[in-house]
Amino acid sequence: MVNDAFLLVLAALSAWVLTWGFRTLPQEQWQIAAAIPIAKDGSGQWHGLNLTYYGVFHASAYVAGVALMFVLLGAVGIPLRGSVTMAVLLLCCCIPASKLVARLVERKRATFTVGGAVFVGVLLGPWVFSWANRTLGPALGFDLPVAAALAAAAIGYALGEGIGRLACVSFGCCYGQPLSRVAPWLQRLLQEHSFIFNGKTKKVAYEGGLEGEKVVPIQAITAALFVTTALLASAIFLRGHHRAALGLAFVVTQAWRSFSETLRADYRGGGKLSAYQIMALLAMPYLLALLPFLPAPSAQPADVLAGLWSLWDPWMILCMQGLWCAIFFYTGRSVVTEATLSFHVRHDRI
Repeated sequence: MVNDAFLLVLAALSAWVLTWGFRTLPQEQWQIAAAIPIAKDGSGQWHGLNLTYYGVFHASAYVAGVALMFVLLGAVGIPLRGSVTMAVLLLCCCIPASKLVARLVERKRATFTVGGAVFVGVLLGPWVFSWANRTLGPALGFDLPVAAALAAAAIGYALGEGIGRLACVSFGCCYGQPLSRVAPWLQRLLQEHSFIFNGKTKKVAYEGGLEGEKVVPIQAITAALFVTTALLASAIFLRGHHRAALGLAFVVTQAWRSFSETLRADYRGGGKLSAYQIMALLAMPYLLALLPFLPAPSAQPADVLAGLWSLWDPWMILCMQGLWCAIFFYTGRSVVTEATLSFHVRHDRI
């Protein structure tokens, strides 16, 4: 009963956040969150560094995904030190990969890719967790069931990626094709639900030239699908079916990632199939082939309250806040936009 209540509350909160984001974030004022003056020029104006809502939502999505992963692992009795070790190892692989893979594929220094980060995480995850069990586990007193660990990570990724699409809506990246270029039946279906982005500093405007045009709301579709998948996979996980939860979360997200690029208009590299599509298509059979060999914990009742209680710790709260700040300053500092600032005194208030 408690497990079901937890999932219902999570579903309600996610639906509210996504609905608000889809209606609000395409507007121009929801791209730049703050500007920090950096250097003054000869005219007396300041050049500023822009901090973006992309970073705000990206950081929030990371924290939401990691928190859900901790809750699920705690619910099946995995100690917090094991969960934290797993999360740190996984983030150390995926966060740098998000920039490195984008640089290799798109030849751009100032961009990130979640798809590339996930691909690296899938390749390395099973082996990194097995290595941690053999080396760090005896010293720290944990033994991670690899299937449960990967399932919790995949579910956390699905939730984080779904919420993280709000970052793309805010910055205008990962944008869909103009509605006028898709099939007539799809035009009719999406006519009342398309996105119209405003603001010349949004990527959809300066790269795609699509400011003010109706485009396929691919970010919204992805967000809704991924969050729903995370909720369904969580329900399966909490019933003890860890391999099934892993397969559902991973196959749905990667299959959609591969197909959804046919509806996107942003640059994804050359060729009929982008590098990201190829990564997703390769990752699915790779993980499915490993599934039967992944150790899973013995069946036991899942207690979501125990997972939630593991987060109610001063050190854990500080760690989550630190993670949020690190991701925000890593992804939220805009290098493709700049601010010009001026300051003056309000003499009528002296």
